Amino acid sequence: MARRTPDINASSQADIAFLLLIFFLVATSMDTDSGIFRRLPPMPPEDVQVNPPKYAKRNILQVLVNKDDLLAVNGELMDIAMLREKALEFILNPQNKENLPAKEMKDIPFFGKTEVSKGIVSLQSDRGTSYKMYIAVQDELAAAYNEARDIKSIEKWGKKFEELDEEQQEAVRKVVPTAISEAEPKNIGGGK
Repeated sequence: MARRTPDINASSQADIAFLLLIFFLVATSMDTDSGIFRRLPPMPPEDVQVNPPKYAKRNILQVLVNKDDLLAVNGELMDIAMLREKALEFILNPQNKENLPAKEMKDIPFFGKTEVSKGIVSLQSDRGTSYKMYIAVQDELAAAYNEARDIKSIEKWGKKFEELDEEQQEAVRKVVPTAISEAEPKNIGGGK
């Protein structure tokens, strides 16, 4: 007499597989892309000729990073550790120096008539610049703007920018607007 193999009840295996799938979807973290947040202006219509605006030389802080990760600010070689201080002085121009950006009077909520810098930080990198150096320069420039906003917030309200409510923060952003112009990377020197 031939022995018959008993059937295995597989009806619950689909349920178990489904529960495991749900568990791994919930428990697994997905890698997200990280980068630098920038809000770009809208593209002009194709039939419109746009000429770049003219700026006085004193209103531009030129930051160059070459393929060897050397940093030059307004033509002067500089260590990355000094960039924040240089950018902060440029952004605020506390003594209204002639070689730093001019200021214009604007009527800003909470501040009334106040001076706002016309300065723009122009960042140009080489195609061979390392990503690490590029991000380090970006971080230092962002930190300079954040520090400038903290200074203005403390002067006005006695607390840091992040501690202000949304309306106050918007007012401080108008007093210290982020003005960073990034050009497309090109070969700007530092080697072959």
